[in-house]
Amino acid sequence: MQDLALKKAQNCEFSSRDSSLLTLNLRQLFRGEKMKRLYLVLIGALLLSGCASSAQTNSEYSADDINFAEMMIPHHEQAIEMSEIALLNTTNPDVLQLAQEIKDAQSPEIELMKSWAGVKASTHAGHLMDGMLSESEISELRQAKGKEFDLLFLQGMIKHHEGAIEMAQKVTTSTNKDVADLSATIIKVQELEITKMNELLSRP
Repeated sequence: MQDLALKKAQNCEFSSRDSSLLTLNLRQLFRGEKMKRLYLVLIGALLLSGCASSAQTNSEYSADDINFAEMMIPHHEQAIEMSEIALLNTTNPDVLQLAQEIKDAQSPEIELMKSWAGVKASTHAGHLMDGMLSESEISELRQAKGKEFDLLFLQGMIKHHEGAIEMAQKVTTSTNKDVADLSATIIKVQELEITKMNELLSRP
């Protein structure tokens, strides 16, 4: 029984050296039948406290986490679609650079979210999430050229980013580290891109 408790404790966040020292010191301290019970209680407490941070870091994906991913995947996919249109329809170097940066940032984020257990990427396909463009707006974007395109793209992408930030803010307190980290990244990066797009719009 004691060895099993120790084994479980050692499988948590204790280093092998720390576990060995802990085991040796406790066995020397708790001798006799009465003390064995106290020994096991202490091991149990250490097990719970030692594993708490690990459980929080590697917690399962909640329903909110899954919903966030299933909505953000098509949201990101549309941002990439808009960026690919920009790479074809504009000659503005700043807009071209922005479009490439958006595509490069969001493509791996899509793959990350698809890897999360329980995520079904097609669940929200065809539904407009916060800030997404309608089919007619995407069609209008495809047909625009030059400065007209740049205006439509920047205005549309700002709205798109604002929607993504609002979605990400709902899971910043997720107990799953992957979800919390990604939501924080989305907020930080897209806020910076909104600032950049507003600067581009302010130019004559």
